[in-house]
Amino acid sequence: LHMGKTMKEDLTVVAKYIKQLYPPEFNVFSIYAELYHNYFASQAKKNAESHLEDKDIYLLLSWVHNFYPKEMRKDQALAMELDKVKLGSLLPSSLSKELENKYLDSEEVTVKNSLSRCLDKEIQTWKEDKEPEKLNGHFQSELLGIFVIQSIYSGQKRAEDISKAVGEELSRRLLKELPTFLRSYRDAFEDFKEKSKKHRYYKPILIANINCCWNFREYTEKYMAEKDYSKADILSTLADIENSGFDVLLQQLFAQLKPMYKKFTENKWDSSSEIMNEIIKTTSKHISDFQTLKDPFYQAIVEKIHARLVKEYIVRLLKRKVSLKTPAQQQALAQHISKNAADLEAFCTSNGSQAKWLNSALPKLAEIIRLQDLGAIKIEVATLATTYPDIRKRHLEAFLHIKANLSRSELKSILGYLADSTASTQPRAPLFSNINVS
Repeated sequence: LHMGKTMKEDLTVVAKYIKQLYPPEFNVFSIYAELYHNYFASQAKKNAESHLEDKDIYLLLSWVHNFYPKEMRKDQALAMELDKVKLGSLLPSSLSKELENKYLDSEEVTVKNSLSRCLDKEIQTWKEDKEPEKLNGHFQSELLGIFVIQSIYSGQKRAEDISKAVGEELSRRLLKELPTFLRSYRDAFEDFKEKSKKHRYYKPILIANINCCWNFREYTEKYMAEKDYSKADILSTLADIENSGFDVLLQQLFAQLKPMYKKFTENKWDSSSEIMNEIIKTTSKHISDFQTLKDPFYQAIVEKIHARLVKEYIVRLLKRKVSLKTPAQQQALAQHISKNAADLEAFCTSNGSQAKWLNSALPKLAEIIRLQDLGAIKIEVATLATTYPDIRKRHLEAFLHIKANLSRSELKSILGYLADSTASTQPRAPLFSNINVS
């Protein structure tokens, strides 16, 4: 700092007062500038070749890449004169590179250790008998969600302050470190999930950890290029954590719903409205617990519930428990299904589900049951297969068991039509492919 200040002040005096006392061909300013620069560079080199602490390496690199070329040499009083003098860098490029590598290695280890300590501390907080903090009504882990990203971001920022190249290299290294950290985090989360089910705040901690993934997602999307192979790795690990948490949060609800859905076939769909009301009432109680999830995750879990409610209903329709011979019986069942579908859609939509692709499944199946004309049934089957291309012959065959007045040849004709219409189409989102037919 003393040398820098002295050089800047002295060269300013040379530029303003001394230079004009000599003939131009003497190049007085250049001579002074070169002498000062050479002395400064020799001192910088001497320091670079001695044993330096990490903070000293950072400071020296800041002088080489930042303070010296940008603050001093671009000073308003000196810039025009110094541009005429080819002074070069304070350090030889090989020595500068060596320091940069030392700095990068050290910073990488520092951030890595910081993340490891952070995870250890977070695991300890899970074991404490305390409810996670809330921010804007959402459970959160300040330590993981904020500190980890701050550690990486601060490291990147410090490196960028040295030079763009050093910043880019550290970013590359740290973003390579993030997938490793997240895998350790996922393993710790799985361990907690399996061993701490009786923890008083088990579900709030799960929710806080799911919410935590949002910060990592935002950071990854913002700072990582699409082609970066680490990006897919990071997003995949985050999805594992989120889905694993969702599965546990939904376990109890899905277990309670299963016997309720069985009632549809046990009662031959006679009390279907009452059963659907019971399903909706039970689901509603659980959904209120999920309000502490951040909005994207709340929406995701509601859509998982929506998909499960529709899927379980279809499962009951494919159980071959009901076989109706008359059009009047079939029409009555179609009306029950249409009413249940409307109630289900209204409930899920009112609770934030945007999975509109699910809404036409049950009405289309109801329409196939209602229709009696073979040609009209085929058209409806084709429409169903276009909307849900993962439907297969085995699904449709089990479903058409309901229509007991179809002849064998008519059934074969309908099934053959489905095989043609689904030959080359892949589903946008699976529905029927998640349903096994017994």
